Amino acid sequence: MLDATEKELYNRQIMMVGEEGQEKLKSATVLVAGCGGLGSPIMHYLAVAGIGHIRFVDKDTVERSNLNRQILHWHQDIGKAKSQSAEEKLAELNPNIELEAFNTEINAENIDELIQGADIIVDALDNYETRMLLNRAVIRQSVPLVHGAVHGFHGQLTTIIPGKTPCIECLIPEKPPKEVFPIIGCTAGVVGTMQANEVIKYLLGWEDLHAGHIVMWDGRSGTLDRMKICRRMDCPECGHL
Repeated sequence: MLDATEKELYNRQIMMVGEEGQEKLKSATVLVAGCGGLGSPIMHYLAVAGIGHIRFVDKDTVERSNLNRQILHWHQDIGKAKSQSAEEKLAELNPNIELEAFNTEINAENIDELIQGADIIVDALDNYETRMLLNRAVIRQSVPLVHGAVHGFHGQLTTIIPGKTPCIECLIPEKPPKEVFPIIGCTAGVVGTMQANEVIKYLLGWEDLHAGHIVMWDGRSGTLDRMKICRRMDCPECGHL
């Protein structure tokens, strides 16, 4: 049940989703993999939307070069674990929700435990190997995943429903060259916010998701393109489903 404080806090979105919809958000558990450029706006908007339990994981510490795009981390957080910094800000944003922070690397030993109990996963990673590990885990456990990636002025996102839509391996079959990639902060803000929006729609049971489609953001032109994507029948990860 929503208490009086929550009804006031979420008043403007209850006008859209109703108290029943807000209860769905309150009862949900979301895992966000990565607390950086994408993870920051994702978690910010999930927190203020009233997602009841947000679990997040990142092994890195805050660096000065992060601050142009990682909006949960401030100058006083430099040197602090990103998971801790994120937890502190999210607790201030919404003290009515539960937060579960993990300052650790995502690996084959802990991935299934991290995912366990989550209604949906959000890919806010910048590491190919870890992203593929996450991809295999959500297929194995049949948990939906909202994928996002950014580079410079450009970004992309899609919602993956294991067995029904292309997986990340279908979209990115080869490891990209390793680089310190350029990024305009608002690119991460735009794509991360759209990822949060997908999570909220999924939890509400709305069907107009980007599942089976990829959305491409071009910040230079300020345009969005949405294209249909198909599963690869020869995909080593999801082709058997």
